[in-house]
This record gives sequence, structure tokens and C-alpha cells, in this order.
Amino acid sequence: MEIDWRNSGGIVALGSLAIALVLTLAGIETVAGYEVLSAEQSAFGFLAAGNFSLGVLSAGIFSVGIFSAGVFSVGIFSVGIFAVGPFAFGIYAIGFYAAQRYVTSSTERTN
Repeated sequence: MEIDWRNSGGIVALGSLAIALVLTLAGIETVAGYEVLSAEQSAFGFLAAGNFSLGVLSAGIFSVGIFSAGVFSVGIFSVGIFAVGPFAFGIYAIGFYAAQRYVTSSTERTN
């Protein structure tokens, strides 16, 4: 079964919320100074979900973090329509993985 990475934003967001639920139920409110679960219009936390989210694992329209999923996502591992990062998956993806994938597919077509 082949995975379509462009549609994995929802999976990442649900996984982030599941991790937040487990930490919250365990009574852990902060990790390294960040709130564990932050969900609001502008969310800043370890696991942030909101329109403007910033955190280690962030999901939202504008998400910035190490693992980010959203329409405009910036991070090391980013999934979104406009994704910027070393390992970026999206329609307009800027990153090492996306560039390598494009070059590989171009080379295979010419051979």
C-alpha cells in the first residue's frame, strides 16, 4: 500500500492530539517550558493546534514547529500545501526530500 503524503496532515494532527491526551491524562501540563496542549486561535505549546500554531508538534492553518502540519507549514518535518523544511511534503514543497524526489523522477523519465 502506497501512502499519499499530501493527504497525511490529518493523520499528523490526530496523532499530535492523541499524544497530548495521554500526557494530559498523566497530569503533565508542561514539557520543557511549553504547555503540553494548547488549542486556541493562536496556539503556542508543545502540541499546538489552532489557526496560528507554534510548537514542537503543531497543526493548524499557519503552523511552525519541528513537526508541523497545516496549509502553510514551516518546520523540519512539515506537511501542508505550502511546506518549507528539510523533509517537506506538499504541493509546493521546499526541502531536501522534495528536491531529491523531483530530480529522481525527472531522471527516470528521461532514461
